[in-house]
Amino acid sequence: MKIPTEPIGSIPRPLSLLEAIGDRDGTDPALTPLYEAAIRDTIERFEATGSPVVTDGEQRKYHNFWTYAVHGLENTAPDGFKIPFSAGHTRRMPRLTAGPFRYKRTADRYLDLALSYAHVPVKQAVISPSALSLMYPPEEIPDYTREQFIDDLLREHEAEVRACLLKGAHKVQIDFTEGRLAIKMDSSGNLLQSFIDLNNLALSRFNAEERMRIGVHTCPGGDRDSTHSAEVGYAKLLPHLFQLMAGNFYIALAGEKNRLEVLKTIRAHMKPDHRVFVGVVAPMDPAIETPEEVCERVLEAAEYIPVTQLGTTDDCGFSPFSDDTSRTRDTAFAKIRARVAGTAMASELLRDR
Repeated sequence: MKIPTEPIGSIPRPLSLLEAIGDRDGTDPALTPLYEAAIRDTIERFEATGSPVVTDGEQRKYHNFWTYAVHGLENTAPDGFKIPFSAGHTRRMPRLTAGPFRYKRTADRYLDLALSYAHVPVKQAVISPSALSLMYPPEEIPDYTREQFIDDLLREHEAEVRACLLKGAHKVQIDFTEGRLAIKMDSSGNLLQSFIDLNNLALSRFNAEERMRIGVHTCPGGDRDSTHSAEVGYAKLLPHLFQLMAGNFYIALAGEKNRLEVLKTIRAHMKPDHRVFVGVVAPMDPAIETPEEVCERVLEAAEYIPVTQLGTTDDCGFSPFSDDTSRTRDTAFAKIRARVAGTAMASELLRDR
């Protein structure tokens, strides 16, 4: 049986693009030709790896996968929620200062261009409602309650996902990297459960057929060779994660120290209608995996996950924040090539299962 394999999303931007962005806002229309050239090159190189599914590499998501939809909103301030990374640096979200809440841009606009260049299916990543919910400050905004904000947030998210589905996205992947971070922030699990409940409110707006084209990605974060929550074990996250009403789950695994324990937890909590894509290459590891190493990881996963429900992926994006240059484009595509080849090798060995 052929095991499906998909990327997560981001690819390091060309240095020429990063240099052009420089100190100016990455949404400057003058950058459009450079963005389009980067997207075209990204898709060509993706397809050259043999990848059966591609992305646009999030070349135009400025400044990152988390805040692309709200960057530049006039009713925000820059002093929002802090995301601390193990390397000692932080990333920061904008803080909402007034209602109503609206997206400034949606991911389906990126999908339009990618589809025009690609010769294979294209998937599209979007940010989760729970991640953007952190924009609302602890104190209530005058004349705009948190309940009103959540209503607006869910409507905006639904419209974005639905537009991507209607335009022909192979899958719509909801980035939920804040799952393990929520446990780090609140060891009781209450914050995590509130995130699960909020995301399910969004997912419940789609029918069963649509949800089979929707997935959720989880990882411990990745930026400048560091994470925000790798110390939080999957045993605390996965029982909650599989409550989500999605058909596909993309789970970072290659970089985990206790892969077998994670696989046992996946087996215990996944449902019969779930497809689980396990990470078989680690973007934060500078070493390029061999196809044989990838094959071994797939065979290992197949001991715990039924082959009919198994897929492979990258642990996370290769550059979720646009200014992260800790990996090169060449390294990213070499790892993707290994993932594709190693998954094909395992598929052949498992063809009778």
